[in-house]
Amino acid sequence: MEFVHPIRTKEQINLFKSFLKQKSARDYLLFVLEINTGMRINDLLTLKVHQVWDGIQPREFLSALSPIYLNTNVYIAIDNYLSTSSLYGEDYLFQTKSSGKPITRQQAYRIINHAAREIGLTDKVGIHTLRKTFGYHAYKQGIAISLIRDIYGHSSTSETLHYIGLNKEVSTPIKIDINL
Repeated sequence: MEFVHPIRTKEQINLFKSFLKQKSARDYLLFVLEINTGMRINDLLTLKVHQVWDGIQPREFLSALSPIYLNTNVYIAIDNYLSTSSLYGEDYLFQTKSSGKPITRQQAYRIINHAAREIGLTDKVGIHTLRKTFGYHAYKQGIAISLIRDIYGHSSTSETLHYIGLNKEVSTPIKIDINL
């Protein structure tokens, strides 16, 4: 497996989102859900509709292994996708068009890699790129590395920093803005 890096700029993220949104609501949701939650790809691909949708609207928290917050961008992407699809409770959220089974890791890779090439990204891109993007931007926005480490299930903060493409020597200014 080759080492891939996170998507480091919001401009590149927005290019991905724009391309995928025009191509497929499912693929757009895959991207948005992954970069906003940092879930493992196997967990993401086996999600069922009822885990993100209460029958009327998207849930606030994903009902999965542990509660995962679904922010506004994810909420909107879920709402757009499910309001135009014919998926229901026990259906896989990211299913193939033909079999009703979840798309494979390889198909998810092809979707993300194709989008990267189409928007002109020359860095190596893989499935872990999206998960790393979540951690990278969470850290840059001031989320404690210990929390990100716990989300990833890593044994050390140095492992997490390496995973998201940073090292301990890089000093990142962190805003603590409680704004009381």
